[in-house]
Amino acid sequence: MSMLFAHNKKLAELERRLNTKEENSLGEDVKKHDVDFVEIVIFTTICCPPMTHHLSRSAITRVQASILIVVVVCGIALAGYAYSSFSVPPKTRLVVSTTTSLYETGVLDYLKTNFEAKYPGMNVSFISQGTGLAIQTAMRGDADMILVHAPTSEYQFLNGSYGVNRKILAYNFFIIVGPSADPAGIAGKSPADALKRIRSAGLNGTAVWVSRGDNSGTYSKEVSLWKSIGLTVTQLRSEKWYLEAGSGMTATLLLANQKLGYTLSDMGTYLQNFNNHNIDLVKLVGASKSMLNVYSAISDNPNNANMTKTNYAGAMQFIRYLVSDEGQQLFANYGVSQYGQALFQPYVPLAMSQSNQTLLGWIHDYAFFQGSECPAQFRYNADDLYTAQASALTWLTSYVLHPSSWATERKMAYWTQSQRA
Repeated sequence: MSMLFAHNKKLAELERRLNTKEENSLGEDVKKHDVDFVEIVIFTTICCPPMTHHLSRSAITRVQASILIVVVVCGIALAGYAYSSFSVPPKTRLVVSTTTSLYETGVLDYLKTNFEAKYPGMNVSFISQGTGLAIQTAMRGDADMILVHAPTSEYQFLNGSYGVNRKILAYNFFIIVGPSADPAGIAGKSPADALKRIRSAGLNGTAVWVSRGDNSGTYSKEVSLWKSIGLTVTQLRSEKWYLEAGSGMTATLLLANQKLGYTLSDMGTYLQNFNNHNIDLVKLVGASKSMLNVYSAISDNPNNANMTKTNYAGAMQFIRYLVSDEGQQLFANYGVSQYGQALFQPYVPLAMSQSNQTLLGWIHDYAFFQGSECPAQFRYNADDLYTAQASALTWLTSYVLHPSSWATERKMAYWTQSQRA
């Protein structure tokens, strides 16, 4: 009753104002007083219909106009919200399980930005970890594809029916870095000689080696290098000069820098940290066949029971983009303006042009399976990805296996003819 009395009192005052010349403009009235006015009239009309007889006809007309304006404005606002909410379809998510050496350089964000600009309906996200864990993530079906750099592990992923349609994307080289004083004297040596010298100096207490120790692609390369000089990780772990970071590439570089030690790094992550003044380590052993580093993309196998819900179509769309002219140019450009050199070299132009037979032979020996980047039994509805390079790869295989059987002129003529076809 008290609420009704209060509203009734306000109604009497508002009717007096409406019927005088005090405020006879609807626009001014709404600005100054009609918020209360409309609120009270709506309340009395809905809750106490008999009380509306206190308002004159002109007051009722103004109330109706005010209510109509409010309803129309609210309707337009709601329609706009509904349109913005439902007219734009949701983006398709693509999850890429990848290695830290790619993620930490920033190249993945660079590729993502350009890919999503071209395909605005896609949303790419990355899970960054060592190659071993990256592959395990995809095997569980928690990622749609992998982007890694460990050919032996990649073959196991394909051969286990977890992946299809492998494509080599880019390459660079591992390097051995260490303090500028170089206590082991490895500068300019071969990788094998360098590791022998580091171990000798380590046993004498004058050098330290910091390993990734994390089942990554870089760690796999390191293990193979130690193995080439007759040493196993089990043996090395018993020696005090050999340390394991158990972490990503940047963390390993930082630890080696702190310990004034040596370590194996991919070129991209080293340059990123060196140019940002995170480390003082210098490059001491560079490019060679045994230091080759090849990056590949593999889609999840949609026929695998663990992967039926993964985004195979999105993975293939991303892979096709990465090996396209545009995608390969992104690899060629990345790092040039900031570091004075590309952090990754695109593979497809090299394969198509056959411009460096020595390097192509290294890649073939290191990263091909059964003479192909992806043997036919590991392909699924994507033969067009490989036809463009089929002639080049046939010629390259023959050259690598039987170099003396081809005259230079014959090889060039075959290459030119195959490209025209």
